[in-house]
Amino acid sequence: MVTSRRLPSLNGLKAFEAAARHGSFASAAAELNVSPAAISRLVHLLEERLRITLFERSANRLALTAAGRAYQAGLTPLLDAIANLTAQVTSGASARVLTIGVGPTFATRWLIPRLTAFQALAPEIEVRFTTGGVAAPFREDWTCGIKLGDGDWPGLVSEHLFPADLSPVCSPRLANGLREPRDLAKATLLRVAHADEDWRLWLDAAGVSRLTPHGPVFDYYGQALQAAADGVGIAMGIRPYIDDDVQAGRLVAPFSLTVPKGQQWYLIYRDIRRDQPDFLTFRNWIVAAATDSS
Repeated sequence: MVTSRRLPSLNGLKAFEAAARHGSFASAAAELNVSPAAISRLVHLLEERLRITLFERSANRLALTAAGRAYQAGLTPLLDAIANLTAQVTSGASARVLTIGVGPTFATRWLIPRLTAFQALAPEIEVRFTTGGVAAPFREDWTCGIKLGDGDWPGLVSEHLFPADLSPVCSPRLANGLREPRDLAKATLLRVAHADEDWRLWLDAAGVSRLTPHGPVFDYYGQALQAAADGVGIAMGIRPYIDDDVQAGRLVAPFSLTVPKGQQWYLIYRDIRRDQPDFLTFRNWIVAAATDSS
C-alpha cells in the first residue's frame, strides 16, 4: 500500500525559503517576481497549515524563529536539489551536463588529470563536480558518484573501479633512509583524521605492530600526500591517489608491501541512469581508464 504524501503548498514553501534566505519579504518578492504582500500572505498560510510560527515580525525587522531556522536549513538544500535535478532532466543536446559526486582528493589526484581525455572523447558533455564522494550520502541531483566502500549501497548500482591498497610514500630524499619497515620508528608519520586505521593495518602486516604513528594529522589524504611530497614526513598512500606521483617520481614507495584497506572504489548511480547516452559514455570511459590504471 502506497502512503500518500501530505505536503504543504509548494508556493508557500518557496515564499518562506526565499524570505528566510534574504531576511526580507521585499527581496523574496523580487526573486520570485510577485508582490511583498503575496509573499507575506503565502508565508502566513504556510504557518497556519503547519500550526507553527516561522517568523518573528516587527515594524523594522523580520527574524526567524527556532522552528523557522530549522525548516529553512532543511528546505534550502532540498529546493536546490530540485532545481539541479530539473536542469539535468530537461537539459537537451544544447546543455548536456553530468554532475559527479566525488571527494576532493579523488578529484584532484586522479579524475581531473584525466579529464582532458574525456573532453576529447565527448566535448559536447559538460562535467560538473560537486561536494561529496567518500563520506557524503548520494544526492538525487548527482548523475553518479565515486565512493569508497564495500559495494553495497541500497537503491544504487555499484561498479568496481579500483582496489584501495595501502603503501607508505614519501619524498625521494626521505626514502634514502628507509631500508626496512622498522626504520619508520625514527620517522615522522603523517596521518589522516578520518582514516587513522590505515597505518595500523600496514604496520601489523609489516610485522612492526608495536610502532605507534606520531606526526601531523590532516583532514584529507591529499593534504597528507602533498606534505609527504614536500618532505614533511611519511604518508600512508592509498591507490589510486598515489599512482601518478609515484610514476612521475614525486613520491616514492620505499617498501614493496601493499595492504588492502578492506574497501574498494566504486562508480555508483541510480538504475534509471544506466541507459542514458551521456552517462553511458562517461561510465564506459571511466571504467576503461580505471582498468588502464590498475
